[in-house]
Amino acid sequence: MSLLIISGLSGSGKSITLHALEDSGFYCIDNLPAKLLPHLAEQVQESTDTPVTRVAVGIDARNRTFLGELPDALRKLSELGVEYEIVFLEADDSILIKRYKETRRKHPLTDEDVSLLEGIALEKKRLNPLSSKATLRIDTTYTTPHQLRQQVREFALRPGTGALTLLFRSFGFKHGTPMDADYVFDVRCLPNPYWQPELRMHTGLDEPVIDFLQRQDAVDEMFQAISSFLEKWLPAFEQEHRTYLTIAVGCTGGQHRSVYLTERLARHFAGRNVQTQVRHRELT
Repeated sequence: MSLLIISGLSGSGKSITLHALEDSGFYCIDNLPAKLLPHLAEQVQESTDTPVTRVAVGIDARNRTFLGELPDALRKLSELGVEYEIVFLEADDSILIKRYKETRRKHPLTDEDVSLLEGIALEKKRLNPLSSKATLRIDTTYTTPHQLRQQVREFALRPGTGALTLLFRSFGFKHGTPMDADYVFDVRCLPNPYWQPELRMHTGLDEPVIDFLQRQDAVDEMFQAISSFLEKWLPAFEQEHRTYLTIAVGCTGGQHRSVYLTERLARHFAGRNVQTQVRHRELT
């Protein structure tokens, strides 16, 4: 069986993630006590009536005791031969607060003595041991529900489970750095098409911008430097059994240089039989 453990900060999209997985054929359970994970796995493995091969379980921070039982539960899963991955969702504090105000829902860790901001901080502290073990971290600060569902489905249903997948993401520094990136490459030093009036309204996906950037030696040198770095260290990540690596490439606005290089890097590694995904955060 394949087991996905879904966790994250309240308001970051855990429910959307579980619904997307359920729509993709996963058997989903929310708020399961951690100590019951091995028992669930045994029941699923022993079931013969309706074979279940893909299971997703949601775990949150409401019960500190349950979280404390997680390390032992994960150890028992490994002893049972169950392959599991952890998906952790997060977002900027200001966005979480905004979402709670819009929905008028109560944060699970707040009360008369604990403010919303304090509840978020407490939740981060409780979930830190789980987030540090995450196979995939998703920052939903700038992500729409549709984009989140798409990313979750692509991750869960990717071919060759266990193989390393590279997610290349472009972004603009003026909108904030992605929290879920494993590596961040700053390409703001490269010639900027924005200052060419005829290119300003185009993006790095458009031929005029592509032609401009392809003529710049510095752009090619940056591409070679990033691709060489990744090629050198990918085997080390694979030896550590990493299955997902997020590579963020940022320019000022996330429209031209980062988009072009993200696309070029993804094509480069896809041509070397590496599973790749592409996201352009600012092109929504």
